Amino acid sequence: MAISKTEKNEIIAKYATHEGDTGSTEVQVALLTADINNLTDHMKSHSHDHHSYVGLLKKIGHRRNLLRYLQNSDVNRYRELIKSLGLRR
Repeated sequence: MAISKTEKNEIIAKYATHEGDTGSTEVQVALLTADINNLTDHMKSHSHDHHSYVGLLKKIGHRRNLLRYLQNSDVNRYRELIKSLGLRR
C-alpha cells in the first residue's frame, strides 16, 4: 500500500527545490498526493476498510493545510505545483 523507496526518491528528486531537499512544501505535498492516490485505489476494492479510510482523510487534511500555506506564502509556486500534480483546486 505504501509507495516504494524508489518511487519516493523519484518524487523527491522531481519536486526538490535544492540538493538534499526532502522537507519543502512541494515535496511534502507530492508525497502525500502519491499516498492519497494509492489509498484511493485501495479503497475502491476494499470499501469496508474503515481504518484506511480514516488515514486517507487525515492525509487529505494534511495536504489541504500544506496547500493553503503555500498559497498564502507564494502563489506562483502554488500554481505550478497544482498544475504539475494535476489537482483540481
